[in-house]
Amino acid sequence: MSSVESHEEQLSQSDPSPSPNSCSSFELIDMDVGSLYEPVSPHWFYCKIIDSKETWIPFNSQDSQQLEEAYGSGKDCDRRVVPTDGGRYDVHLGERMRYAVYWDELASEVRRCTWFYKGDKDNKYVPYSESFSQVLEETYMLAVTLDEWKKKLESPNREVIILHNPKLMVHYQPVAGSDEWGSTPTEQGRPRTVKRGVENISVDIHCGEPLQIDHLVFVVHGIGPACDLRFRSIVQCVNDFRSVSLNLLQTHFKKAQENQQIGRVEFLPVNWHSPLHSTGVDVDLQRITLPSINRLRHFTNDTILDVFFYNSPTYCQTIVDTVASEMNRLYVLFLQRNPNFKGGVSIAGHSLGSLILFDILTNQKDSLGDVDSKKDLPSIFMDRGDTLTLEEDLKKLQLSEFFSIFEKEKVDKEALALCTDKDLQEMGIPLGPRKKILNYLRTRKNSFDPVAYRIEPMVVPGVEFEPMLIPHHKGRKRMHLELREGLTRMSMDLKNNLLGSLRMAWKSFTRAPYPALQASETVEETEAEPESSSEKPSDVSTEENLVAVKQEAPPIHVGMLNGGQRIDYVLQEKPIESFNEYLFALQSHLCYWESEDTVLLVLKEIYQTQGIFLDQPLQ
Repeated sequence: MSSVESHEEQLSQSDPSPSPNSCSSFELIDMDVGSLYEPVSPHWFYCKIIDSKETWIPFNSQDSQQLEEAYGSGKDCDRRVVPTDGGRYDVHLGERMRYAVYWDELASEVRRCTWFYKGDKDNKYVPYSESFSQVLEETYMLAVTLDEWKKKLESPNREVIILHNPKLMVHYQPVAGSDEWGSTPTEQGRPRTVKRGVENISVDIHCGEPLQIDHLVFVVHGIGPACDLRFRSIVQCVNDFRSVSLNLLQTHFKKAQENQQIGRVEFLPVNWHSPLHSTGVDVDLQRITLPSINRLRHFTNDTILDVFFYNSPTYCQTIVDTVASEMNRLYVLFLQRNPNFKGGVSIAGHSLGSLILFDILTNQKDSLGDVDSKKDLPSIFMDRGDTLTLEEDLKKLQLSEFFSIFEKEKVDKEALALCTDKDLQEMGIPLGPRKKILNYLRTRKNSFDPVAYRIEPMVVPGVEFEPMLIPHHKGRKRMHLELREGLTRMSMDLKNNLLGSLRMAWKSFTRAPYPALQASETVEETEAEPESSSEKPSDVSTEENLVAVKQEAPPIHVGMLNGGQRIDYVLQEKPIESFNEYLFALQSHLCYWESEDTVLLVLKEIYQTQGIFLDQPLQ
């Protein structure tokens, strides 16, 4: 007797036929359900290989609904191609496959899911195939309609599923064995849990991304194929960066989203490592690489040597051409898929990627120069915002009423870029619109380069100042930094008070005890002591005033680069990093992809060019 039959026998023995005045727990559930059958609501999933294991991930609600509508549209649904994940992937319904649009990635299987199972050792529920899910649904419908449970089904893998009642459905997985006669009897292992409908399983399903794209950012990686300590690719890291930005838009730009002023920012990765190492250079490196310490030498060839490649004239030009052509390819493809896009374009580089972009931008000719020079240069570096007219720029800033003034003064975009605050004031532009226009002109061509060295001391070498500390995304400084500053101020106060007290005591001890001193002289000394003792506190207060004046100093104008605004920004250290900065040096270089503070800085700089600011300014 198999364990399934013994299990059913135990259920029948432990649950005998009830009397008219009693009922089992299963029958109580059956009575609640009755003969009411409601069709299951399907949800679409895709399969991804994570750590050499298949993991089924749900599409967001918006994409799943679009896929379901295309599935039920008619006979031509097999030919339908549905864009998902903000247009970065396409799902071919007929093939049930999901393909990446902008980068190379293995296609992943797509499934319309209604029934799921999970074992004790599984972290997530796994969907059954669409064909077997339909069989399960038909069996469930008959059981509910006829009120006949304990249905037993056999899957294509000869696994047994038993529907005891709507709340208890189990999946027995056979464990194959062989005896001396060659037969393979089946022994039942620990049963799996079976669930019907995605609403009955624990899974996070996001609502979806805004359809409107306000800005496009190309992200260029640094050395090697891996971009963080988990050895993830640039695609995976940029996906994290994008996800953080979507969360921050909901929390820090909530009012602008509710007023439908903003949509989202699209981040696309630019990969130059794979094209460089596909030129045959790896074959040449392998021929001259020694066989000892193979893994370390492979890491050096695949990662560290990218720095030397960029320093060589031959491969440097290859890398630059690859980055430029790849961004132009992505840009053209993006415009084809988003023909109504009117936003700007920014470029961001990490590590060596920031140096590559700096060199390209430095050698980029003036967009107002010779038109023919654009043929040999990547057009992507000319700000997408420049394709807008002055009237469209003013409309974006909600200042359309001032276009007639500029038109009367024959001021176009190039002339407006040369105007100062005084020029705009003479035209009759009020203070508020003047600040918006000047801020837009200063910041509409920002580049966000998290490099490890400072730039401002080279721009203004005669001025010494610290880099800007990026505010925490929740406001203020981190608690341990404020605590450290508070303790420092407290220790300074105690030190100053202690020194003053010791000075007073020392003077009282060293005073000569002349008994013939007259009372008038004693009074004069007593009056002179406070004056002398007040000298040091006055110095201390003077130092504090200097610190206060230094903190309240006007904003520093950093040359013409970046519109005179600050360039160097530094993240606040985490509490654990304060113990030993050397231990976390490598992690600090690779922490930007999931840093809310970094992402918020990028979003703030992008949206302030459109006159949109944070709901609550960070301190």
